[in-house]
Amino acid sequence: MPTIQAHVSGDELLKAAEQLTPAELQEFVAGVLVLRAQRQAPHLSAEESKLLLSINQGLPEKLRNRLNTLIAKRDDDTLSNEEHQELIQLNDQVEQRQAERAAALGKLAILRKTSLTSLMDQLGIKAPSNGQ
Repeated sequence: MPTIQAHVSGDELLKAAEQLTPAELQEFVAGVLVLRAQRQAPHLSAEESKLLLSINQGLPEKLRNRLNTLIAKRDDDTLSNEEHQELIQLNDQVEQRQAERAAALGKLAILRKTSLTSLMDQLGIKAPSNGQ
């Protein structure tokens, strides 16, 4: 990959980010968070980098869109039995992803010899509220 050096302001960078698709934006944000972590602790191990990428990986856009569509149909009482089964399967996938993310957070906290709460504060991650 070629290296490009450009001098852009934060505002210009934000305007460019506005043009990204949700999936591209998620990937960009994950990269920025890794960059921030590297600057805070410039010598990230390969394992820490891998864990940070896992922690910051969002749901694929296609999965997120289908899930939202099925949830809307469920809320409108227009969900077929087949769609209901699909929604259950997608929810299982989301729960699996959340469990993997929690495990990666726990491993990273252990590597950094800190509490999970402190790590989440450092990374700007908020715990889900009781209603979620």
